[in-house]
Amino acid sequence: MATNPVNSIAPSSRRKRADALRVLAMDAVQQARSGHPGMPMGMADIAEVLWNDFLRHNPANPAWPDRDRFVLSNGHGSMLLYGLLHLSGYPLTMDDLRAFRQFGSRTAGHPEYDPQIGIETTTGPLGQGITNAVGMALAEKRLAAEFNRSGHEIVDHYTYVFLGDGCLMEGISHEACSLAGTWQLGKLICLYDDNGISIDGDVAGWFTDDTPARFRAYGWHVIADVDGHDPDAVRAAIEAARATADRPSLICCKTIIGFGAPNKQGSEATHGAPLGDDEIAAARKALDWDAPPFVIPAAIAESWDATDAGQAAEQQWRQRYAAYAAEYPDLAAEFERRNAGTLPDNWTTFADDAVAGIAAAGETVATRKASLIALNAFAPALPELLGGSADLTGSNLTHHAGSRLISGADAGGNYVSYGVREFAMAAIMNGLALHGGSIPYGGTFLTFSDYSRNALRMAALMGIRVVHVFTHDSIGLGEDGPTHQPIEQVASLQLVPNMRVWRPCDAVETAVAWRDALETDTGPTSLVLSRQNLPHQPRTEAQLASIRRGGYVLHEVDDPELILIATGSEVAPAMAAAAALAGAGRRVRVVSMPCAAAFLAQDEAWRESVLPAAVDRRIAIEAGATGLWYRFVGLQGQVIGLDRFGESAPAGELFEHFGFTPENIVAQALRLLEKD
Repeated sequence: MATNPVNSIAPSSRRKRADALRVLAMDAVQQARSGHPGMPMGMADIAEVLWNDFLRHNPANPAWPDRDRFVLSNGHGSMLLYGLLHLSGYPLTMDDLRAFRQFGSRTAGHPEYDPQIGIETTTGPLGQGITNAVGMALAEKRLAAEFNRSGHEIVDHYTYVFLGDGCLMEGISHEACSLAGTWQLGKLICLYDDNGISIDGDVAGWFTDDTPARFRAYGWHVIADVDGHDPDAVRAAIEAARATADRPSLICCKTIIGFGAPNKQGSEATHGAPLGDDEIAAARKALDWDAPPFVIPAAIAESWDATDAGQAAEQQWRQRYAAYAAEYPDLAAEFERRNAGTLPDNWTTFADDAVAGIAAAGETVATRKASLIALNAFAPALPELLGGSADLTGSNLTHHAGSRLISGADAGGNYVSYGVREFAMAAIMNGLALHGGSIPYGGTFLTFSDYSRNALRMAALMGIRVVHVFTHDSIGLGEDGPTHQPIEQVASLQLVPNMRVWRPCDAVETAVAWRDALETDTGPTSLVLSRQNLPHQPRTEAQLASIRRGGYVLHEVDDPELILIATGSEVAPAMAAAAALAGAGRRVRVVSMPCAAAFLAQDEAWRESVLPAAVDRRIAIEAGATGLWYRFVGLQGQVIGLDRFGESAPAGELFEHFGFTPENIVAQALRLLEKD
């Protein structure tokens, strides 16, 4: 794949293009009275070379499938990205730049995923951008292995990353970059802003890693000591990185933070605060920049515009793609479907039949096993599924019958062994989803969702489809003890906006939860699954159809006087308690609520039909933190839960000790019913 033509403008003019980025950054930060001018000013020369000489993109079509991806991992320097997008011709106006960090603006303090204007991912939490990029590069390699044919390379693009000291200090970068080397992601090229400064000052006091040696140990191609203010040196380094096909590349660029600000450059004073009017005036003089704030001289602006070159690059690809589609029409149709993120045309019928089959089987199994049953049912229709586990495949049961491991030598599989790297797994999954063409899912124990937490939050913030399989969901995992027994994790996941959390009670609810996760393309899903076997719950056709609503009546009585609300493994004892209470002449409805978010999204009529206001005596039962259940039972209701850590003992003993038994539910119900 050829690079863009070498820009023929003089070095001094090239510097002026970089200076355009510098002045936009310092002017926008000054106007906002907050922001980070130092990194954009320090990396401007590197950005100018990459975006004008190498990056294949089309501002007129930011969604072009074979575009190069650009990730600003050090996202605090967001004005660098906004300046690049504006100058290159994306629909990001100068007024948008003037509104930097203001309410309702597209130029937020840190880049927020916005594919319409070319922002490939949300960055700012350091280390996650590079990790997303690892996922993007893995997606490119996998799709190339799946769809390319001899003479027809329709998937052939690079993932470029800017990152800084902060990204490399974060532990997630170690997890992800180790995997990138193992997977031999030769089209991943990272440019490291090695300026030696972070918020607290000179990093020599807390970051003395031999970064080039570290990355060589990962199996990366490393180019050290590049002058980040010498365009020729930067260009030569990128060319060398692109010529290395079997390893990702790290280009270590020596830069000066705040380059061009004569009194503050090279210091933390430029990192996270406006330069001030006096320093900006001095910088303008030092850069020989006469234009007023937010004005780019026409000649410089025109030299930045990438619209024509981008359209030409995409058109060349379209011509190659047309030849590919003529020879491989079925592959082309599948490629287009996958990139559009749509499910197969026959999906609804296929999924209906799969769920019905699982319901008819009526198996008593752990819901982690039920998850595997659902995967085996759904996976044949969904080649885009890309699974994995953080070294717990045999426990999470995420390896379905058609799974094949991805390796550095063979990217054509559909299963990833992430190793003990929960955070990296979650953020790489985000990158896979952002790239397009895959529906990623990954597994670990529920208690270790805490390791992944910020990546889960980023998936929800971006509204992307990733599926987290969290098994061993309660004290029911038993003898491993309180270090592994989740208590607050379900509740904490439910607190994340735009996160759907399913805790199914049997194989049927598990299958429906999986289906909902696969069909929900507006945010992530957490599937919370048991280690222990759970009994099948018989249902009518209407009840089966109601599971997708998140909460429904599983056991009905005439004129109920009390409602038991349960989830997951606690549904079975609730059903047994309702039966015992019926024998005592009590009228008890049982509501299964596998997904509170889905239930709360229903209309008022449905919510009232399940939890009528007139029945205010309610008990919620879940082997976890109690707080969120009070929104369903009210102050006059009760929650049988767990607001303390567990113990190391067999699961049955723990459930009895902590009161998750039919007998205790009956006792609590009678006490509540007998209140005046």
